[in-house]
Amino acid sequence: MLKIESIESGSYAAELGVQAGDRILSINDHEISDIVDYHLHIETDHLLLEILRKSDDLWELDLQKEPHEDLGLIVEHPQPHQCGNQCVFCFVHQLPKGMRRTLYIKDEDYRFSYLYGSYITLTNLNESDLQRIISDKLSPLYISVHATDHTLREKLLGAKIPEILPLLKCLASAEIELHCQVVLCSGINDGKALKQTIEDLATLHPQVVSVAVVPVGLTQYRVRLPLIKKMTEKGATSCLRIIHQFQQDFLVQFGSRFVFAADEFYLLAQQQLPSEADYEDFPQIENGVGMITQFRQQVANVLSETQPIELNKITLVTGCLFVEELKSFTSQLSLKAGIALQVIAIRNDFFGSDVTVTGLVTGTDLLNQLQGLALGDGLLIPDVMLKDGEHLFLDDISLKEISSSLQLPVFAIESSPWGILDGLEMLVDGPVDIIHC
Repeated sequence: MLKIESIESGSYAAELGVQAGDRILSINDHEISDIVDYHLHIETDHLLLEILRKSDDLWELDLQKEPHEDLGLIVEHPQPHQCGNQCVFCFVHQLPKGMRRTLYIKDEDYRFSYLYGSYITLTNLNESDLQRIISDKLSPLYISVHATDHTLREKLLGAKIPEILPLLKCLASAEIELHCQVVLCSGINDGKALKQTIEDLATLHPQVVSVAVVPVGLTQYRVRLPLIKKMTEKGATSCLRIIHQFQQDFLVQFGSRFVFAADEFYLLAQQQLPSEADYEDFPQIENGVGMITQFRQQVANVLSETQPIELNKITLVTGCLFVEELKSFTSQLSLKAGIALQVIAIRNDFFGSDVTVTGLVTGTDLLNQLQGLALGDGLLIPDVMLKDGEHLFLDDISLKEISSSLQLPVFAIESSPWGILDGLEMLVDGPVDIIHC
């Protein structure tokens, strides 16, 4: 059975009288044991729910809905299975002390991979887990491969682990779609090792749908950890050369480029980013693959919709990696909207200057670097800097604290051209302490 934590007002569940504390026993005669079961069985137009009320009464609900409509139930969330690996590049091992406790949790859970697209190594998968994935068709899954050579993968993951290719072949034969990633470490799993990994994974296409190659992230807190060199322009150029050659071959062989490089490689190599078509349907955009191209794709549409906005000056913040791209867009938007838009890149003093992505900017660095500056009528903060569903930075500083300290309205916005425009238009409605667009 699965406990109901809360009910969304105005939802199907609220109208039917379901209450927090009730428990779902079954949906359409399928026993419900966790959130995965729940999501698997609510996506149909006819539901027969068996519910155990807090009063211990048994209740049956029969209802019709659109297949993808939600019931408005917030159900109990499982604690994630933990990762027992000691990856040489693990970001958790590179965190300073004193941060929020949940940041130090190394989750490794196939359920989270299915539900949220989080990457797993498959190293803690037992036979019952594997059979559930296959029988319930939990697809797609997102797999951290890093290397298909077993000895090298054990070195990267710092543990004795099952071989990855037999596991992937088993899942592929069961028609589970897989998206894989390689975190590239210079001198370890690049060059010949990268070529072998891509070739091995390509043998499992089309069930292995895509492969993303992303650069390792290194902070200044790598104390008593294996030495890993940071990615250089030469290393990024070499990686792109390998990927582009494979893309040409796979496009002929599969009709898909199959393997894609993270945006950061193109910036490091000072090469032009691929076109929208080159990313196909952006299968790994959440992994930083094609985000800049997608951003550019939206620019023209946003500018065509922009009308003069009655504001004077607004400040936008970003990480150092994205600052030039954002400035290019805001210079055009400023002209269309008649607003002075100031873009400030926040240097990452917290994790170290080698960390340049926007999503790892902390509230501490933001406050330290914005204090005393003329910021105008408001501050726009991209939501990738904040914890999902909350207005908290990685170091637990809140948007309310930012607003109070800087004495101006602070806006959390979607990290896109549309998000920026929405933020500006909402600000016109009047100053508010915090708005999330």
